[in-house]
Amino acid sequence: MNNISYKKAQSAQEAVQLVGEGQLNKFVAGGTNLIDLLKYYLASADTLIDINKIEGSAYHQIHEYQKGLRLGALASNADTAYHPLVERNYPLLSRAILAGASAQIRNMATNGGNLLQRTRCYYFYDANAPCNKREPGTGCSAIVGYNRIMAILGTSEHCIAVFPSDMCVVLAALDAVVNVTGPSGERQLPFADFHRLPGDTPHLDNNLQHGELITSIDLPEKGFAQNYSYLKLRDRHSYAFALVSVATGLELEGELIREVRIALGGVAHIPWRVREAEVFLMDKKANEKNFSAAADIILEGAKAYRFNGFKIGLAKKAIVRNCMMSLHPESTQKPGARP
Repeated sequence: MNNISYKKAQSAQEAVQLVGEGQLNKFVAGGTNLIDLLKYYLASADTLIDINKIEGSAYHQIHEYQKGLRLGALASNADTAYHPLVERNYPLLSRAILAGASAQIRNMATNGGNLLQRTRCYYFYDANAPCNKREPGTGCSAIVGYNRIMAILGTSEHCIAVFPSDMCVVLAALDAVVNVTGPSGERQLPFADFHRLPGDTPHLDNNLQHGELITSIDLPEKGFAQNYSYLKLRDRHSYAFALVSVATGLELEGELIREVRIALGGVAHIPWRVREAEVFLMDKKANEKNFSAAADIILEGAKAYRFNGFKIGLAKKAIVRNCMMSLHPESTQKPGARP
């Protein structure tokens, strides 16, 4: 790990100013991903700007906002998952957060940092392997290498890595909005516009500009608290990233679907949501046949590589299963008590 300067910011404005003083300056809060990247020389920083103590409770708290909910960017994942308003009005989000990482990491990781975590592709973490995400222009080892965990949707010839977050899958489904501040002032990014597909610039994970700081995340009023489910399929039950994950929220009128949200994780460079599939399901019966047809729409264009072809069939089964589970959320396992 290279020598790095360290400064504490007392306000968001000061943090933005300090990061703007150097192209390699970076914000740090929980540091659960960034510090690992720095230790293994997979990321570089001249100065780390500690934002944990910036003034203003809005950055640290979770509170009602415009009939919805505002999640402070510096609130921990654990505090968010167990917050009474989240558990009551957005249980899908609580379920997804508790499916990720470990209790120790959730206690450290922040909401803002969760959006910014980087891929867990084997080759990205191998400094000796060509990787366009880590070192643009060197190639993508995963395309011809061992690609079992890699993407099947939204890939490019430059990168087939997947985005690892569970929380972000639900934020995509809920149509969250990300609030940021930076050198040019404040702005809002619809969650669908926050992350980027790899294209020919896979080293760019999101649409933040240098010096922009996430301040909060807004959830709309509708949380699908009556009919919801989050399903995460992985190689082991805990502390593993998803091979395929599905977030589903339904609004029902009898047997008919009046509104639906379906988002996938573990299958693409971004949380994957296909609105055409949701439109297809509107005013149709909530049954296995219709969910299966919607799954086909979601997975249209899926591309298998040598070792990950199983993901296409797995994803379809997961979508159908999770949609059916959302009809009876009380029958699925509830998150455990906070440790």
